[in-house]
Amino acid sequence: MTNTPNFQIRTHRSMVDVAYRLLDAAAILFSTLVATRLTDNEHLENLAVVGATTLIVHTIAIEVSGLYRSWRGSRLTTELWCVLINWVYTAPAVLGIGLLTQFNAEYSYNTKLVWLTLTPAAMASGRILLRLALKSLRRRGLNTRTFAICGMNQLGLQLAQNIQESPELGLSFAGFFDDRPTSRGESLDAKRVGTLNKLARLARQGEVDMVFIAFPMRAEKRIRDYLNKLSDTTASVYIVPDFFVFQMLHARWNQINGLPVVSVFETPISGIDGVMKRGFDLVVATLGLMVLALPMLIVAALVKWSSPGPVFFRQKRYGLVGEEIRVWKFRSMRCCDNGLEIRQASEDDERITPIGRLLRRTSLDELPQLLNVIAGSMSLVGPRPHASAHNEQYRSLIDGYMLRHKVKPGITGLAQVNGWRGETETLEKMERRVEYDHRYIREWSLWMDLKILLQTVAVVLRQENAY
Repeated sequence: MTNTPNFQIRTHRSMVDVAYRLLDAAAILFSTLVATRLTDNEHLENLAVVGATTLIVHTIAIEVSGLYRSWRGSRLTTELWCVLINWVYTAPAVLGIGLLTQFNAEYSYNTKLVWLTLTPAAMASGRILLRLALKSLRRRGLNTRTFAICGMNQLGLQLAQNIQESPELGLSFAGFFDDRPTSRGESLDAKRVGTLNKLARLARQGEVDMVFIAFPMRAEKRIRDYLNKLSDTTASVYIVPDFFVFQMLHARWNQINGLPVVSVFETPISGIDGVMKRGFDLVVATLGLMVLALPMLIVAALVKWSSPGPVFFRQKRYGLVGEEIRVWKFRSMRCCDNGLEIRQASEDDERITPIGRLLRRTSLDELPQLLNVIAGSMSLVGPRPHASAHNEQYRSLIDGYMLRHKVKPGITGLAQVNGWRGETETLEKMERRVEYDHRYIREWSLWMDLKILLQTVAVVLRQENAY
């Protein structure tokens, strides 16, 4: 009786694993065949050699990339990035072997280019289709696993709710297990099943596949007791740390000489993500400058003609990790405040010039910041940089205010497209802006940047809170 459920669990896992491997192999062979037939029909005799070599190198590369891990509960984007990373390992190795052995020397440049681009695309497509198939099966109760939660508390209840709201994960809830008194007042609807001893018995019988321990970090002895008891089972055990008590920006596990650590305040935009965001900024900012060069020259002439003073205003602001930067703007005021005390622009502000009022309403005064983007001190999208004087004022009034500097400041941001653009004359308004800045850092993606840029156009056209 005890062996059957465990055997079924391993079968489920191995079937999905086999499916992944077969799909990847089919994608590799299909891409090799298509690349050859489309561009180079004369060298089909080497097709088997190229395909076999790619499969062998791919199999070795997955040991580095971890491509065949369990992706249950992981984001699709994370899995696709792993596919791409694995191909970055595989493709140069295959090409290098071909160069040394000359087995692909006669293939044309076009053949290799199609092979290089089509293979990862085919592998990604196969995984998307498999995800859709698994999602459909799991909604019907197939390919499921049973999970239990240790700890009837806020974190445990939230975890159970998150999992149950995602039936595509294929996780069936066995219940809460907690040795503490029942009169804890956590939830009348909580499904309390039993204590640790009962959980350990169910796990040994193969009736519980996964266990999530959701006790607070201060309950070290209780966590150790549960781990010791569950170590006599084959269930997968996970500790869910209650880091939600902190104002986390981006959680990432790392190691320091073998010692695991988790980041609490960290930027999500690093590694390949940082390279992609920087490349996106450079391309769009450069194209923007090319298109807007003539309008910017006209604006510069109007600024110079309308009032005495410089065309540009470079204000001191905080950038990435709090380093001071100079942000470029077309001058829109008769004065250039840049000291320890700076008054925010307000409606009917007497300091704003007539031309400056038009520039501020249309956000044309921000266009020179494309130069900041190209120079690398700013990004197209990110938390709006505030004057240094305002930073010093609000950092002591708003918890986590300086965390907005974990990424580069932007010409526009999530707060601005959600109604928090313009003057922040009350502390509550600044707090709301900072909340959106933190949300941007936690949830950043290149797609989010693109959506914010498109939304910014609509916000500028409506001219809301701009003066």
